[in-house]
Amino acid sequence: MKTLFKNILVLAVMLGTCTSYANATLEVLPAFNNVKKGNSISVTDAAGELIFSGVINFDGNVSRLYDFSQLEDGLYNIEVEKDYEIEISTVEVKNNSVRFIFQGAEKIFKPVFRVEEDRVIISKIAIDTAEMQIDLYYGDVLIHSENVEGTDVLNRVYKLDNTIKGDYTAVVTSNKRVYVENFRI
Repeated sequence: MKTLFKNILVLAVMLGTCTSYANATLEVLPAFNNVKKGNSISVTDAAGELIFSGVINFDGNVSRLYDFSQLEDGLYNIEVEKDYEIEISTVEVKNNSVRFIFQGAEKIFKPVFRVEEDRVIISKIAIDTAEMQIDLYYGDVLIHSENVEGTDVLNRVYKLDNTIKGDYTAVVTSNKRVYVENFRI
């Protein structure tokens, strides 16, 4: 069954230049703009169960979705995870018809991690939420934890002891999601 869904939704990441016929009718043409090769796409049902997940293999715009006829009637969330944001749209499948309910309705801005010598810089645009939890680990040991709040941009710069070389991990929790960045100094 997963293979069937994967095959159906792989077509969702095509540029729309295909001229095949769809089994399901789209009332509104969807668009996910400025996707890049390596961005990920996933589809979940209303209960949050993952139906499909894959990687986009081109640069450009996703402009057509084909053949949702194999999906049961209901609501589905389509997430396209880009470099700095996650774009979420909701579709409804009903009687082999697909209708975008909330196209591009939600954008979640992801934190950006940079490591410069013995400094780790974490930034996040605060449009979608005004807080983030940051936990820094050296190996498996928590070395710092902080809740950051703000209104426009959430920024933190941490200077690490450059005499303690090894593997570090930054864990940021924001928008009920967890982002992990592993780095070495």
